[in-house]
Amino acid sequence: MTDTPDLEPTEADRPEWTKAHGPLRSFGRIKSRPIKARQAALFDTLMPRIAVPDPAKGPIDPQVLAPEAEEVWLEIGFGGGEHLAAQAARNPQALMIGCEPFLNGVASALRHVEEGGLKNVRLHADDARAVMAALPEASLDRVMILFPDPWHKARHNKRRFLQDETAVEIARLLKPGGRVRFVTDWLDYADWALERLDRTPGLTRIMTEGADWFAVPADHVVTRYEEKKLGDTTPIFLEFARDASR
Repeated sequence: MTDTPDLEPTEADRPEWTKAHGPLRSFGRIKSRPIKARQAALFDTLMPRIAVPDPAKGPIDPQVLAPEAEEVWLEIGFGGGEHLAAQAARNPQALMIGCEPFLNGVASALRHVEEGGLKNVRLHADDARAVMAALPEASLDRVMILFPDPWHKARHNKRRFLQDETAVEIARLLKPGGRVRFVTDWLDYADWALERLDRTPGLTRIMTEGADWFAVPADHVVTRYEEKKLGDTTPIFLEFARDASR
């Protein structure tokens, strides 16, 4: 959902975790325009209270983060946080974990959390893969990947977030019956994602009779980024469920 150009980041731009983790870089710049003073202040006041524990320091247990939560949702690359905040407000029973390396987006999300008085949101201002690796098996009810960076150039396709290994990791994290939703407005990325999700053991595509992949789910939240229509197609929605027998 982050509106970023197809840039090659420099080593100085890389967060410490991604330097140690490996070569895959599924996002562009870390920060663009200056962050507004009010939002910058939230990094000091609000962020410490709702930040996901550092995954480099050990496993992350959602039941410890929110013992009262009935469900746990993960949004990977939440952009400006509009969708994350709206879903959190609609679903107070769910713990919403959001990951986003673009600092301007995190600043925007913090504002949405504060203005909405949301108590069920936890944020990670960095690469989602670190959090995913630290979460226990079958711990998530939903995973959402909305409008990820398409990395158009063929030589950059390897930087796309959705790879075979990330699809397998998503399947590991979903509870039986849990769902992953992937949304893009680039046709080639939809084909790419469908191919990888389709061949992931344990995942089955959810097909609604009479609907195709342009059908908008009833609970979808349209964001300003989506309204920009930067892609080459109407948004495409792919939804898969974790097999109940696992």
